[in-house]
Amino acid sequence: MTRIAVIGGGRIGEALISGLLKAGRAPKDLVVAEQYAPRAEELSGQFGIRATTIVDAAEGAHVIVVAVKPADVDSVMTELASMDLDGEVEQLVVTLAAGLPTARYEAKLPAGFPVVRVMPNTPMLVGEGVSAIAAGRYATAEHMQTVREILESVGKVVTVAESQIDAVTAVSGSGPAYLFLVAEAMIEAGVGLGLTRATTTELVVQTMLGAAAMLDSSGESAHDLRAAVTSPGGTTAAAVRELERGGLRTAFYEALVAAKSRSAALGASPE
Repeated sequence: MTRIAVIGGGRIGEALISGLLKAGRAPKDLVVAEQYAPRAEELSGQFGIRATTIVDAAEGAHVIVVAVKPADVDSVMTELASMDLDGEVEQLVVTLAAGLPTARYEAKLPAGFPVVRVMPNTPMLVGEGVSAIAAGRYATAEHMQTVREILESVGKVVTVAESQIDAVTAVSGSGPAYLFLVAEAMIEAGVGLGLTRATTTELVVQTMLGAAAMLDSSGESAHDLRAAVTSPGGTTAAAVRELERGGLRTAFYEALVAAKSRSAALGASPE
């Protein structure tokens, strides 16, 4: 079995560990490195896996998953670079840190070391994430398949060129926040119309779930599904007209452009 070291015990790291265990991975094949001792103890007790240091976790691991904040990546890579990563076990680094290109990792690792970059999103916490994976310079099709199998334990996986990762970040990486904002606005509006917050929340959440399920399974486009609900002269048409008048499409486009630009700026930051 592939031994996986997860560097970083935050929400994303925890979600990945939980998903892998639910998918049938043995606890002995997983290890987590988390510098905050109480959190390390919590993860070890919850999942029955070993919690240790970065160097110890990475030693002998087939896959080293870097699941820390972008600001913490350089310190993690410094520790990994201090190890003998040219040993008998073939290793692969998988980065889930936003904004940082594979070249940033490759520069600190032994020559030819394979790196795969991942843009996940937070619904992986409930097994419904979508992750985009991109190969670094030395990653092979086999490496990509390994990463795909790991991430499929917490949702769906798509493969893109690394040059497209900033756009993916804007669409799906930040995407949950856009939908949470829409839900928040709808709930506040429902309360303003006289419904209780609990009732409005239930209506909005189930409506979003149902609409997403229809879009996923019907085979119809978002445009066609929207048109089917929008009867001429009806209530939905009146509401959509106001949203369009408010510049909804332009606002979303500008929001995604801003997110993509910020992701690119993070990747261009000096080492």
